[in-house]
Amino acid sequence: MKKSERLNQELIFLSDKYSFQLKDLETEFGISKRTALRDMEELESMGLAFYVENGRHGGYRIVNQSPLVPIYFQIDEVQAIFFALKALDLLSATPFKKSYSQIRQKLFATMSDERKHRITEILDVIHYYHVAPVSEQNHLDLILQAMMEDQIVKMTYTQYEHKRTRLQFLELFYRNGIWFTEAYDVQNKKWGIYRCDCMTDMMIEEETKDTLTKEALKALQLEYEKTYHDISFKCRLTEQGKEKFLKNHYPNMRLETIDDTPYIVGGYNQEELSYMTHYLISLGKHVKIEYPDELKESYLTQLQEMMDQYIK
Repeated sequence: MKKSERLNQELIFLSDKYSFQLKDLETEFGISKRTALRDMEELESMGLAFYVENGRHGGYRIVNQSPLVPIYFQIDEVQAIFFALKALDLLSATPFKKSYSQIRQKLFATMSDERKHRITEILDVIHYYHVAPVSEQNHLDLILQAMMEDQIVKMTYTQYEHKRTRLQFLELFYRNGIWFTEAYDVQNKKWGIYRCDCMTDMMIEEETKDTLTKEALKALQLEYEKTYHDISFKCRLTEQGKEKFLKNHYPNMRLETIDDTPYIVGGYNQEELSYMTHYLISLGKHVKIEYPDELKESYLTQLQEMMDQYIK
């Protein structure tokens, strides 16, 4: 257990005690007397108020003062917090170093047995299903650090081919089992959306003069959104197709209702033709492409390829 984690657990361990012996810490956390003494110094600097009682049965007595700033929640708010944490359980990779299950465990440690039991009962009957990460991702904390400190990261990007590149990140988001980031390609002066699981050999450039402010990055992002998706499209939906769209769609498309008929409208770039076709095929018989012709042709081609798998 890391020192910071042990100190946090010690605070929780002592939170409901009025007095304790140094040996209590040694036994509970498997540490030496010397380490326990050092930890007491750290805990005092973190706000744990106590004084030493001398004598044969002496030890440490905690002053009636919480080491943490108290925050009070209603029971329904506590239940909502635990449900949110449960809903995020499948996110094995996040930009933060602690898992949501660890956070939930720490919160549980501060609660009464009765409240723990009540929350456990509720979580047993309420479920939230979503897509788990499709691949391992180990660099999200580095991406977040570079993003917050306006730093450039050099890396190898492997989605289509292995190539070295330098990116400055603006946003990080999770969608359908994949972490993505919107970033500026410093070398090619180009905005783009990148898969985080396709980034390897990542390193933050400590001294870089050509970084952009967040305001400048947002301006580039806005310009990209206005100009990149330059091919308009329109697709008619059934009511079931509308429901499918609402469950899963992308930023370059929106829902419009014309004469009581739902349509998907928006724009795409030529580079995205294959992805657009795959998306529309996922809607099955509940979509019909109105225009453009190249999207219709790509759609029909992929359908034919699917049919050919069953024709001998």
